[in-house]
Amino acid sequence: MIRYAFTFCCLLSLPALAGEVACPDMATAVQVGDCPSEAELKWGFDGYCGDNARIYDKSNPDGDTCVSMDNYKKLKNVALWEAGEFQGYLHCSRSAEQHKSAKLQSVGLAPRQGRINRVVCSYDGGDDMTLRIRADCKMEGGKAICAE
Repeated sequence: MIRYAFTFCCLLSLPALAGEVACPDMATAVQVGDCPSEAELKWGFDGYCGDNARIYDKSNPDGDTCVSMDNYKKLKNVALWEAGEFQGYLHCSRSAEQHKSAKLQSVGLAPRQGRINRVVCSYDGGDDMTLRIRADCKMEGGKAICAE
């Protein structure tokens, strides 16, 4: 028992290790959510863009989401994808092959949400995969470095 307590204490006293966050290879990405059907999109458009459109559309700086169904689809026709610990809502107008062949364009940090940092990997075609992590992160030389 004493040996386990000693091991636990020693582990707690170790310094936090810093490391570069590696963006995933999109070839490993897997679609885990379904794309919405036309009926689901129509139902969502009617609800989102109905009488309360003036309230909901504030998230879009252009305010044009509810102008047409096509504009609404640009925002809402997405499915959840995962690649390791990264997740992203990728557009359903692109094929799985297009998503899986996307090449990394940039890495960045999104604004912190409470204690959660978000490392965002952006790929060609407009795909973004995000890692949410409870660690201090900073950008150094175009790379995300996080320390627990």
